Amino acid sequence: MKRIIVGLTICCLVFCFQTATAATRTLKLAHAVSTAAPYHLGAEKFVQVLTERLGDRFKIEIFPNKQLGSERSLVEQLQIGTIDLVVTSTGPLGGFVPEMLVVDLPFLFRDTQHVDHVFEGSIGKSLLANLQTVGIQGLAFWENGFRNLTNNRRPVFKPEDCRGLIIRTMENEIHLASFRLLGANPTPMAWGEALTALKQGTIDGQENPVNIIYTHGIYDFQKNLALTAHFYSPALLLMNLNKFNKLSPADQKAFLEAAQAAGRYEKELIRKGEAETLKKLEDLGMQVTLPDRSFFRKAMAPVYQKYQSRFGQALIQEILDTP
Repeated sequence: MKRIIVGLTICCLVFCFQTATAATRTLKLAHAVSTAAPYHLGAEKFVQVLTERLGDRFKIEIFPNKQLGSERSLVEQLQIGTIDLVVTSTGPLGGFVPEMLVVDLPFLFRDTQHVDHVFEGSIGKSLLANLQTVGIQGLAFWENGFRNLTNNRRPVFKPEDCRGLIIRTMENEIHLASFRLLGANPTPMAWGEALTALKQGTIDGQENPVNIIYTHGIYDFQKNLALTAHFYSPALLLMNLNKFNKLSPADQKAFLEAAQAAGRYEKELIRKGEAETLKKLEDLGMQVTLPDRSFFRKAMAPVYQKYQSRFGQALIQEILDTP
């Protein structure tokens, strides 16, 4: 009799353990930047908020710093479902959803208020919905920030100062076309390769928001920083569409709301910390210049004529006219 009771107890414990284990789903979340970057801090916030709402039913494992590949590779893995969630720039997304590149037009956004009105409104919702056509669920827009130019050759005050500079850009045709108009030699590279090339001096410079310039130690091998703010660079938290669709409606709502809450947190980190980050970069030896952006805007303006037929003048104008 005792053996029967012990056996039943063991079976019960095993069953309970298996049930508890089955109730916890493990998901992979990956990005390509360092653990000090706002992307990563935003990802941690997403996990925190989701856990507060759903308990331990989902375990989110974060893979930072290109552990699972470059941004393009991460998006490809997301599509096929080997990765569940990805934080990425728009850089690789143009190869999947071409209309996403409209937000990369130079000097399209006036300031962060304009940014928020566009991405939190109907335009942002439409861009996220377009991702579903390629098997991706857009959970929320996050932020990289306004992009600025660094190089190790000379300070940049005007477009002519960019002539001949070999500048690493994202794999983004609008970025390439824009820098060619400045007379630069834009060279698309994955971020990990770019860091190596910058250290070795095989390229002259790169362009990124100041938080990326600081968290990745660009100041160690680039001494000139021009606050050109030539592109605004959004980020996105994405999920594999099939896995999102398998969630219950309540869980889908929790994922979306956690992504939006984490996005607000991540943006606040970037925006509140930018002045302090610039001061740190100057203290670390970078020469910071503030060019007259109107000259850069004028030099890059022909890009709009080149791409308006693809995106539609109506969409571009709608973004420009958003308050």
